[in-house]
Amino acid sequence: MDNRITLIISFLFVAVIGSAQNNSIFQNASFQPYDRYLYNSDNRFHTSIKPYDLTEVQKIVSIDSLYTKHCKNKYVNHFLNNDWVRYRSKEFNFNINPAFNFELSQHNGENNDKLGWINDRGLFINGNITDKVYFYTAFHEIQSNFTDYRRDRIKELGHSTIPGISRGKMFGENGGLDYAYAEGFVSYIPSKYFGFQLGHGKNFLGDGYRSLLLSDNAQNYPYFKITTNVWNLKYVMMWSQQYYLENGHLGNTRYEKKWNVMHYLDWSVTKWFNLAFFETITWGNDTLGTDRGFEFNYINPCIFLRPVEFSIGSPDNCMMGLTGKLTLWKKHVFYGQAILDEFKFNEFKKHSGWWGSKYGLQAGYKTFDIANIKGLDFQTEFNYVRPFIYSHFTYSQNYAHAGQPLAHPRGANFYESVSFLRYNWKRFFFEAKYEYLVFGKDTTNTNYGGDIFKLYQTRTQEYDNKIAKGGDQNIVTYADFTASYMINPKSNMNISLGVSHRKQRSEIADDLNQWMFFVGFRTSLNNFYYDF
Repeated sequence: MDNRITLIISFLFVAVIGSAQNNSIFQNASFQPYDRYLYNSDNRFHTSIKPYDLTEVQKIVSIDSLYTKHCKNKYVNHFLNNDWVRYRSKEFNFNINPAFNFELSQHNGENNDKLGWINDRGLFINGNITDKVYFYTAFHEIQSNFTDYRRDRIKELGHSTIPGISRGKMFGENGGLDYAYAEGFVSYIPSKYFGFQLGHGKNFLGDGYRSLLLSDNAQNYPYFKITTNVWNLKYVMMWSQQYYLENGHLGNTRYEKKWNVMHYLDWSVTKWFNLAFFETITWGNDTLGTDRGFEFNYINPCIFLRPVEFSIGSPDNCMMGLTGKLTLWKKHVFYGQAILDEFKFNEFKKHSGWWGSKYGLQAGYKTFDIANIKGLDFQTEFNYVRPFIYSHFTYSQNYAHAGQPLAHPRGANFYESVSFLRYNWKRFFFEAKYEYLVFGKDTTNTNYGGDIFKLYQTRTQEYDNKIAKGGDQNIVTYADFTASYMINPKSNMNISLGVSHRKQRSEIADDLNQWMFFVGFRTSLNNFYYDF
């Protein structure tokens, strides 16, 4: 049976017990209009599950109450406050808005006499049919030419992969890229407890800027998600399909597919303390026989996956994790994550650097309205990920999609500190960011666990695998300042300008030291990470 038919049948089979989301369009970390309200412990909101459910957000705060700017002229008022096209009736509503990014950049490195640019045009449509069915779709047609460190990252990823977006086609003599970006979902919400969502997009688990469990770093993928709200619990079950590039690709053929199932239970233990449990399994079509397809043993949404995986003699990639959030005095938030792939306590006690000690840790803090200055926020976090985590003994079962990690952009074998100072006054947004990253980079003939796309049985050594060590240790410092003015909150249309400085020191390669200046006119709806 065709895998797509199998997936649809399995979706329909479980749909009767689901709960869905009407996703908030505000996913960009630099624009967080809801967070100061949602993180207030009085609201007991499950902040670690993103995108936020807009139907739940609106019970606490409305975007219209935050950024509406009243104007007497009806045309100016429409441009500044309303959807570009809006239709309203008792049973059916929809909105159409532009989605674009026009950016110019200049940097001081190689090709510093050439302007970098992005030409991104598109639109998004969202609406609902009664209060039960919600839908969203977006499409972007993009051409770009990067002349800064983003160009280096695209070369590092290979396959003309633009981070977080898509694969591109080269054009012109200067290395331009032509690509597209599409996302969408349809949700059905039969009650305040249950519903379901079928989509093509991204998901994020955690309260941090990064996530070690599941982030929005990779490009979009198809998924089916169940989200159940009962008592002080929010339970997310998601089945998704990814693909991998490591086995090569023949012309006019599809990339090889793999599958993922994820359970995430978030418990609001008290108003000020949340604890969440995570488990996931990744499997490929090339395991347990030819063209394995969707694994029906993983359909049950109310079961621990590890015993099921073991019972079928499975070699699948299983990981488990925890997320926690402690909120003090309503605006001081301490959060953290832990991810575990493989672990032996005896090896851990020896401090031997055994390759199979695969885990990652996150610790962070965020606060709002510093010194009682409304809109002045601060966030800092530390991430620590051991070598070889997220990798596997087959290409189809690493924790990645289309050549990019599904968790942290750097993959494994690193530690990182990243901090933000943000200020929002009316429709003005200011953000200063600083990152310090140390990672071990594998060379062509070595595998010290930094590259999650290498098979872990090709490891260079069994023991003494130390964090951020390997064939080539790299130290990256990244500083960025951006100022933006929001023109229309319905689409997050804004004018932005900024400057960034990135310095990378390597043990075996030349040091890189780049400044970049940019100005943009855009609708900043999604996260695209350039701090790697």
